[in-house]
Amino acid sequence: MDFWFDFSSPYAYLASEQLDALAAAHGRLVRWRPYLLGVVYRQLQSRPVTELPLKGEYFHHDVARSARFLGLPFRPPQPFPVATQQAARAYYLLEAKDEALARRYAHGVFRGYFVDGRNIAEETTVCAIAAEAGADADMLRAALAGDMPRSLLREACKAALQAGVFGSPYVIIDGEPFWGADRLPQIARWLESGGF
Repeated sequence: MDFWFDFSSPYAYLASEQLDALAAAHGRLVRWRPYLLGVVYRQLQSRPVTELPLKGEYFHHDVARSARFLGLPFRPPQPFPVATQQAARAYYLLEAKDEALARRYAHGVFRGYFVDGRNIAEETTVCAIAAEAGADADMLRAALAGDMPRSLLREACKAALQAGVFGSPYVIIDGEPFWGADRLPQIARWLESGGF
């Protein structure tokens, strides 16, 4: 299962708190794949829903309601959205060394932004969250200055487009796409039944 997401997506935050347990209950593993939603928007000549009249207002209302429904903490972040290049690059650097560490870090980024109001666009914040997850912040900061993290994220964005990803969260199970945190019940049924 591939879990494609942008760290600035509140619906991805909601999905991130549930997806691993859902997959594990069906003997599956989730591959976390951060990418940049802005790259996809540019490619598709699209705009974020928050820029659209009425839909943007509904979006903010629905996210807060969905978090309450799921019993998840949520505080609308300011500013919103933010650039997530640094957060995503750091994820891929950490994942290359330790997938469990990268997963802890990703949860920290989501919770840092959508619960604690931390600015995940800032490298200092990203490195602090990584340190809280158990990473060496100084080594990560040095690595973020290199070309490798840019290349890893560029490849992830290219792979997302090739896979047909256009939103966040976007889950692909054995070639079957599911867009949105509200698709988790369908994902559960799909995993139980092998498809429908």
